Amino acid sequence: MRPQDTATREKKQLDGLWRFALDPDGEGRSAGWYRGPLPGRRLMAVPASFNDVVADAAVRDYFGDLWYQTVVRVPRGWAGERIVLNLESATHRAVVWVGETQVAEHEGGYTPFEADVTEHVTPGEEVRITVVVNNTLSFRSIPPGAVEETASGKKQRYWHDFFNYAGLHRSVWLYATPRTHVSDLTVVTGLDGTTGTVGYTVETEGGGADVAVVLRDADGAEVATGSGASGTLTVADVHRWAPGDGYLYDLEARLVDGDGATADSYHLKVGVRTVEVRGTQFLINGEPFYFKGFGMHEDHAVIGKAHNNAHLVNDFELLEWIGANSFRTSHYPYSEDVLEHADRQGVVVIDETAAVGLNMGIGGGIFGGQGYTTFSPETANDVTQEVHAQAIRELIARDKNHPSVVLWSIANEPESETEAAENYFRPLFDVAREADPTRPVGFVNVMLAPHGKCRVSQFGDVLMLNRYYGWYVDTGDLEAAEHDFRAELDGWSTDGKPIIITEYGADTYPGQHSIVPEPWSEEYQIAYLETNHRVFDSVEAVVGEHVWNFADFATTSGIMRVGGNKKGAFTRDRQPKAAAHALRRRWRG
Repeated sequence: MRPQDTATREKKQLDGLWRFALDPDGEGRSAGWYRGPLPGRRLMAVPASFNDVVADAAVRDYFGDLWYQTVVRVPRGWAGERIVLNLESATHRAVVWVGETQVAEHEGGYTPFEADVTEHVTPGEEVRITVVVNNTLSFRSIPPGAVEETASGKKQRYWHDFFNYAGLHRSVWLYATPRTHVSDLTVVTGLDGTTGTVGYTVETEGGGADVAVVLRDADGAEVATGSGASGTLTVADVHRWAPGDGYLYDLEARLVDGDGATADSYHLKVGVRTVEVRGTQFLINGEPFYFKGFGMHEDHAVIGKAHNNAHLVNDFELLEWIGANSFRTSHYPYSEDVLEHADRQGVVVIDETAAVGLNMGIGGGIFGGQGYTTFSPETANDVTQEVHAQAIRELIARDKNHPSVVLWSIANEPESETEAAENYFRPLFDVAREADPTRPVGFVNVMLAPHGKCRVSQFGDVLMLNRYYGWYVDTGDLEAAEHDFRAELDGWSTDGKPIIITEYGADTYPGQHSIVPEPWSEEYQIAYLETNHRVFDSVEAVVGEHVWNFADFATTSGIMRVGGNKKGAFTRDRQPKAAAHALRRRWRG
């Protein structure tokens, strides 16, 4: 549950400039750096990726422990309250101290975690908060990686095609609640003609209070009330949440003491809608939905993967301008601020875990072996699987109530053509469905596992395919690309499931032109997209198209990447390439 201000709760944002220190020798933990001011005088913005803020290549490519520290005054009005420290993101793992006491430890870089620090702080007084973040990737992390010995020393290697930005990417909070408080809230919505239903479950801690709920419309008028820890509210003439119409009700869960006073209050925005897969159709509110949009990235100059509200609003404005109705959180959970804005705007979201790079047959988007076996006792194994399972649970626990989220993606382009992959993923689909039985589940299939060879697609409710006919294969030969792509989709169509093309795209250097469309030119990007669209329009089972990518983004350096991945319809600073105008014509009619 996100920190929020209510009649009974209060939050304090800790963003700003924190003390910052790299720890290349890994001595900080044993030396007790959390016991006093961090060494050195360097400051770092929070939220931000640390990598590009400092003008030093050794910092940009650093991996290992990195330390953050701040001193904050606890509001004096919080005396007698339960006080919690909440971190929205620490990439890829972290340990947290309040004063000299360790209060939290977390694995996973894109989901929040928190600690009850009531016994470690004094309202009205200052307290030191220290966080050691570690960004090293291994075969026990999601996403995976490996540290390799080279002639110039140890290097971090990873197999996802975006830069390994790290740090405190999102806000840090102190917040206060009553000792008796709401600890979790889950809603499941339904439709029966013009009547909407909101099933709710309220979990509490502290005891001694009854639960009362009230549902209000967007104008603040009460439309339904209920009592008890669980129940179903009925809304006559419901205003549905729908693509393009982000109508939200407000559900307030109140804990009421024996005197009738409010012991705690928590608010949740609710969009009443249904999601269903029926045959080859993807239905929202019982109506066929066609995904138009992008795979995206949290990626901007200087701040890397930091959340920024100005960039958030601008990106959604561009989505509306171009006619997109959806996007995928490739390849990790985005800031919850993004999902809240998607809820408000009526934009549909495919929500994805950070499981990218679990495929040693592909690296950085370029076909080629990596010298490892993907699944083995020494590489991705049972420990990795449990880390992956926990990432799924945490994603769903955080995002389960967002109406914009209609589909869970538990991995991007993993190895899926082997028996080991089948055994690895089978229980993970069970984890997702146990955590949320109300939404379809899938994973994103890569070209190395075409129809007839993939052994994981059987578990998905939806087929999500990343395909680059005309770019990585049939390069420059769009006639062959069109033929080959249609032939493969004809095969997938026999599975009787909806198909979403979750990636298709061509690297395009802005301003590169050619009379005859040639790869890397803006003319080729348009011709490439038009070729793909002819294929999609000819295959009934295709229910969506997500261009890769919304905007150019940073990657590791290499001869295949000229200043990053250039497949964006927009440049990294959000200027349109010619393809953006072509997509606008298609999507807006």
